[in-house]
Amino acid sequence: MKVFQVEGEWNREHLRMSSRPDPQPGAGEVRVAMRAAALNYRDLLVPQRGYGSRMQALPLIMLSDGVGIVDAVGPGVRTIALGDRVCPLFFQSWPGGPANAERLSRSLGCETDGTMADYRVFPESGVARVPEHLDDFQAATLPTAAVTAWRALLGEGSVCPGDTVLVQGTGGVSLFALQFAKLAGCQVIVTSSSDAKLARARALGADATINYRTLAEWGRRAREIAGGEGVDHIIEVGGENTLGQSLRAIRPGGTISLIGVLSGGRMDAPLGLVVTRHVRLQGVTVGSRDDFLAMSAAIARHGMRPVVDRVFPFDALHEALDYLASGSHFGKVCVRI
Repeated sequence: MKVFQVEGEWNREHLRMSSRPDPQPGAGEVRVAMRAAALNYRDLLVPQRGYGSRMQALPLIMLSDGVGIVDAVGPGVRTIALGDRVCPLFFQSWPGGPANAERLSRSLGCETDGTMADYRVFPESGVARVPEHLDDFQAATLPTAAVTAWRALLGEGSVCPGDTVLVQGTGGVSLFALQFAKLAGCQVIVTSSSDAKLARARALGADATINYRTLAEWGRRAREIAGGEGVDHIIEVGGENTLGQSLRAIRPGGTISLIGVLSGGRMDAPLGLVVTRHVRLQGVTVGSRDDFLAMSAAIARHGMRPVVDRVFPFDALHEALDYLASGSHFGKVCVRI
């Protein structure tokens, strides 16, 4: 089978298309004929060994998101059948419950091989069926960005109808957060540096938008939109250069879900605001199998469709990564397998 893997050395120059023997499922395992994969920001860091010593020894098959058809099952498999269309789960070690070291120990495309291959073998518990109304590229986007947004808002965040949610940017997690917040009956504010992207966010359901390039003190404007006291929940993907404004936008007792550090990973914010206003600063790293199943049921019930920006052919992974790094995408970047 063909694969796209980092081999030999940790750098982009050693990210190459290669081949491996076709895998066969053992007891309790299923083989998935992969159809599509999707990119996440972490995939830009993986070839540089961006997650340190925790990463699998080389070679390492890239990407954590994908979808495919079960074409072989091992002895003892009970809940997954031949022909099922499934997503491999981001964390192969997190069935449910709160996060802990063991449950966060094995993610695809980092501690274990990822989805950029013709075939992959997983334990029966490591895959889940996808909503029937989604095409392969839409389904491939679910395991990482969608589950992250779901857990941040509906799991850790417990948003309620009438809450105000602020979403930073228009990448994968952010647009899923916009869509899930609207399903939950929330008012949604979206920030971006692009008026064109903000217009598309409004078409997707955003109630208000702020261009942070033309309004640097966007936290104050977000408070005004939310009614003066502040925003109930913020999807924080910027980190170093945006957290200060998020702390100005959030209401007393509100929640900031820290998901990304796109603008830098150092803490440079007035932390007194966290303490004196009883703000909850919550880190979120994807979620569990139970989160995926609950999210998938909601997507199916509401007929929601993920936003796919562009699809690249299998052999153009480098071009897909460059496009992701450019920041010009709106939604998810996918690969055809």
